[in-house]
Amino acid sequence: MIEFENVKKVYPNGTMALDGVDLKINDGEFVFIVGSSGAGKSTLMKLLLREEKVTSGTIKVDEFDLANMSDHKIPYFRRQLGVVFQDFRLFQHKTVFENVSFAMRAIGEPNHVIRRRVPAILNIVGLHDKMKCYPRELSGGEQQRVALARALANNPGIIIADEPTGNLDPELSFDMMNLLRRICRSKNKTVVVITHEKNLVDHFQERVIRLEDGKMTEDRVGGMFE
Repeated sequence: MIEFENVKKVYPNGTMALDGVDLKINDGEFVFIVGSSGAGKSTLMKLLLREEKVTSGTIKVDEFDLANMSDHKIPYFRRQLGVVFQDFRLFQHKTVFENVSFAMRAIGEPNHVIRRRVPAILNIVGLHDKMKCYPRELSGGEQQRVALARALANNPGIIIADEPTGNLDPELSFDMMNLLRRICRSKNKTVVVITHEKNLVDHFQERVIRLEDGKMTEDRVGGMFE
């Protein structure tokens, strides 16, 4: 579960990025976070990743209390999360297999586990036959699916996708969102998608949370807001 209670975030320059946000996302939910530029979406993500600390209020993710968590616990907390970025952030000199296995090697997974798990993950995202390819040999949609596979590598309970379709054409955007929703449903993952793409939000009819000027102004199921 993800729970924000009266969360405020004020940056050193005085900008109030989040102003009293109360939010609860249950395990296995699929949620869109929407809002105009400067609404607070990026700050909410940074707080969830513990890249920033709250100014006041509390954020709890499962058993982790992010407001009071010591720095040495941050790497352990982040293992509970899989993050998909708009710009993919793939290692260009590594193969698809190596990109996906990187996160597993970072936490010391043994080779036999990596050899078994990486092909299984690539099969989920439809890239089993691309294991030996390099990112430059893949389309934009395929690169984004590699990024998603890497996010799944350590079997996180929560997937956070930051504008995951921003660099894709409309058809591939729908494919990526379908894949995220299928993973949410079939693998019981919590999926949080930060986006500005109204057509996707309207089409998928999932829970939508709207931020404006740092406040949560809407929370409902189905469709974006005018």
